[in-house]
Amino acid sequence: MKSKLILAFDQGTTSSRAILFNHDGEIVRVSQKPFEQIFPKPGWVEHNPNDIWSSQISVAAEVVAQHGINGTDIAAIGITNQRETVVVWDRETSEPIYNAIVWQDRRTARYCDELKDAGHEDLIKKKTGLVIDAYFSATKLKWILDNIEGAREKAEAGKLCFGTVDCWLIWKLTRGKMFITDVSNASRTMLFNIHTMSWDKELMELFNIPESMLPEVKQSSEVYGTTATTLFSTKIPIAGIAGDQQAALFGQMCTKPGMVKNTYGTGCFLLMNTGNKAVYSKNNLLTTVAWKINGETTYALEGSVFVGGAAIQWIRDGLRMVRTAPGINHLAEMVEDNGGVYFVPALTGLGAPYWDQYARGAMLGITRGTTDAHIARATLEGIAFQVYDIVKAMEADAGEKSIELRVDGGATASNLLMQIQSDLFGFKIIRPKTLETTAMGAAYLAGLAVGYWDSIDDIQSQWIVDKEFFPEAPKEKVDNMLHYWHKAVKCTQNWIEE
Repeated sequence: MKSKLILAFDQGTTSSRAILFNHDGEIVRVSQKPFEQIFPKPGWVEHNPNDIWSSQISVAAEVVAQHGINGTDIAAIGITNQRETVVVWDRETSEPIYNAIVWQDRRTARYCDELKDAGHEDLIKKKTGLVIDAYFSATKLKWILDNIEGAREKAEAGKLCFGTVDCWLIWKLTRGKMFITDVSNASRTMLFNIHTMSWDKELMELFNIPESMLPEVKQSSEVYGTTATTLFSTKIPIAGIAGDQQAALFGQMCTKPGMVKNTYGTGCFLLMNTGNKAVYSKNNLLTTVAWKINGETTYALEGSVFVGGAAIQWIRDGLRMVRTAPGINHLAEMVEDNGGVYFVPALTGLGAPYWDQYARGAMLGITRGTTDAHIARATLEGIAFQVYDIVKAMEADAGEKSIELRVDGGATASNLLMQIQSDLFGFKIIRPKTLETTAMGAAYLAGLAVGYWDSIDDIQSQWIVDKEFFPEAPKEKVDNMLHYWHKAVKCTQNWIEE
């Protein structure tokens, strides 16, 4: 079996990727395909579920064809995915009844306020570990049932399926034979009790969600079944599922309590392994399920930045200041500092630790001397500042200082961003050799389930450091930057008053 490969599906917010890994944890082939982002109204973000599926299956076909292999050469498939995004489809036809509502979507913000005003905050936090926010799946699912003609009647008749993206992909991969999700994705829906590890009847009643719509919840690493598509001539075991951030925590080998990673993707997601205890935050962080393997559940504390790398995309596509995303680094390096400019990238509200659905992005401190280079640098700093705020909240909850941060995701290729991050924290930032830790986590979970790797200890040695960043900036300068950053954040809060 060890001569075979593991195929990881990495279904992200803006693109779908398929990656082949060998037994040494090395990437042997990658294929990636972007798909359309749909913005029907301000604050609304949607995807066509069929675009998600077609882009994911086409990159899977591509890596297999390019590498000159077939299904018999693949030991297992692992799936990782954008979390909280809601897909609802017809059980008989497998056709979506509406576009997927993406995790970034804010259309249910007012309804979330009503839930808070009605006093449901403590109940939801105790059962799910989550705060009430439009970010999570339950309110999006309720919106579809309440607003799409005939949806609620069909749902109550048992004719509709709800799933996060992993569930939708597996439904399509198995031609409707498997309607499943894993504990990590279920824990992000606001319908799942992270203590009983099951769908919660009281929450289903609160959101008016029929139980027949909900998938069966499985472990993160087990053989769920096999593929039934015509893509592979042989049936391949589907054996690992985890939401993208939990998969990255596993791929970074943060398998012991207290270990922390941050993924710099479309958003930034920082997770701390808390072992077999669900630690509740006093600082507006989330308590979530990291994974379940061999019957044992591991929990994590999480802080989410809604706009991380997406801020760089906006500089590229919205302002057109740079032609390529990496171009922002060259531009930012043309100046020694931000020239007094602070960019709060609250383009879809503020995530942890603020949780302000009505904040909006702002650029402050602009003078006649401000250049595009200052704005570029302020954008990178805005990403790093948001991560700083989450780590400080995490340290307060954990009761101890961090000494290092393991990083991954596309934006970590920016040495400047990583240096800024280290300067802010005053401790070491570690970038591993393989930045595709999200896909790697999915591959590891699948490989462990089929015996491709013997144990977690067997794969620990595959985590190799590429570069370490150490703090260089004087403390006075950092303190001054943080003062103005927090001043800038206050200016953006509660901006929308509609």
